[in-house]
Amino acid sequence: MRAVTGATDKVVIVGAGLSGLSAALHLLGAGRQVTLLERDPTPGGRMGILPGPGYQMDSGATVLTMPELVYDALAAVGLGPEDTSPPLRISRLDPSYHARFPDGDHLNVHSDPDAMAQEIARVFGQREVDGYVRLRAWLERMFTAEFDRFMDSNFDSPLDMVGSPAAVADLVRVTALGGFGRLGPKVASFITDPRLQRVFTFQALYAGLAPRRALSVYGAIPHMDTSLGVYFPEGGMAAVTLALADAFTSAGGVLELGADVSGVDFAGDRASAVRTADGRAFACDSLILTPDLPVVDALLARSSARWPRRGTRWSPSAVVLHGTVDRSTSQHWGAPHHHTIDFGDAWEQTFAEITARRGRGRLMSDPSLLVTRPGLSDPGLNLPGNRELLSVLAPCPNLDSAPLAWDNLAGPYSAEILTTLEGRGYHGIADHRSGFQVDRVLTPASWRAQGMGAGSPFAAAHTFPQTGPFRRPNLVRGLQNVVLAGSSTTPGVGVPTTLISGRLAAQRIVGGRAELARVSNSRRTAAILGGRSRPQHRATRPREYLGENHN
Repeated sequence: MRAVTGATDKVVIVGAGLSGLSAALHLLGAGRQVTLLERDPTPGGRMGILPGPGYQMDSGATVLTMPELVYDALAAVGLGPEDTSPPLRISRLDPSYHARFPDGDHLNVHSDPDAMAQEIARVFGQREVDGYVRLRAWLERMFTAEFDRFMDSNFDSPLDMVGSPAAVADLVRVTALGGFGRLGPKVASFITDPRLQRVFTFQALYAGLAPRRALSVYGAIPHMDTSLGVYFPEGGMAAVTLALADAFTSAGGVLELGADVSGVDFAGDRASAVRTADGRAFACDSLILTPDLPVVDALLARSSARWPRRGTRWSPSAVVLHGTVDRSTSQHWGAPHHHTIDFGDAWEQTFAEITARRGRGRLMSDPSLLVTRPGLSDPGLNLPGNRELLSVLAPCPNLDSAPLAWDNLAGPYSAEILTTLEGRGYHGIADHRSGFQVDRVLTPASWRAQGMGAGSPFAAAHTFPQTGPFRRPNLVRGLQNVVLAGSSTTPGVGVPTTLISGRLAAQRIVGGRAELARVSNSRRTAAILGGRSRPQHRATRPREYLGENHN
């Protein structure tokens, strides 16, 4: 594995999202001096805090899987979830999702195999249970075969896939499982009901592709969702990034908020300092950049960096409505669930509309929507006056696919979404008084304003030329001490993968997985023997970001 050359004692990381926080903790645990620069007033990035009138809500990701990766990042500095302030408390959701189908049927998606089998038998019959058992086993085998080699590893070139007997064996195993076929047809070979197939293929959206085009290796995503379980932290999703930030500053890291990075200074083929818009400069031996690729490429434009000039294909985007609803209205929507996937009927057409090539995309004519009610799992998030938090996510084409005038379209499209939900049984949701009070609408234009390519929060699509060793590498050619992390580099988009991405970036600086583990383990041991002291320092502590609104 290639690594950063020269001194690596002082590391600057741009962006305090999941990947930046993960990299920061692993590097701090390995004995590096780490400064983390974040443009926003709070940490979190795509999983941060969005202020509302009298309350705060999660700004992005609502689905958490593989929380052990969060614990691993905390453990790098000798801390556990109970050691952050406030303590990080994560619970499994059961069911993980509630699926509603156009014909009126509904299905609870459980990670427990017996509970899921019973639910499938109730809705689809025993034949589909048999198919589910075989599908679940295949998803697990695929995940196991690919995780260490293809998700949790740094690639120096595609030849790494066959660079050793063990690598060849892993590649053969993935190939034998059909990993380079297509996810949709593979799932259909196990279960025949198109409605049930959706439950195990809608996750292809996270990879930026229609299920019939996504590679089967991305069966790892539905395995995380439907087998490993979906979780939710007390206080909302942002509690995860706040806990990571608290651990980082508690262990001696420097977190600078409101630090809008405007440029990078270079000395030959090395980054020497990072400059912010307010005139400050932060010297570095090594630099990690976690923003999306348009921002990264702008910062590197005057350096000796070289990167592939082929155009990036971006994932579809999303419109997200954030706000509150009166519980006297929401109590009439049927059995309450944290996550509800409300499927439209035109499944294939929907993906064709939102994944179309440049200029040919369109809004979903028969939308499938994700409805999230976090206060059902954490009542402390609910508001006085009998109101609960509510968000609705509607996938849509990105700005390359459909350059729509979102400044004018956001309001009418939000109203259309609510009308659609009203017609599907969410009675009263469109009522102006007791219905969904939409306080914030995020659109592709919102994501683009934050620097995300083509206005997509799902980053570069996982097409074959943008997958695994073919994805934008995390080492920057032409520069000796610059590393990338985040959704658009290896291994890809999603909460687990961005946490892994940060650790992979740290390995590039420290010199490999074994070295990172050796130094971090000694740090953990010292912290345990020393009673886990919590030093004070000048960085703002995460619990102060929330003020009196923290639940």
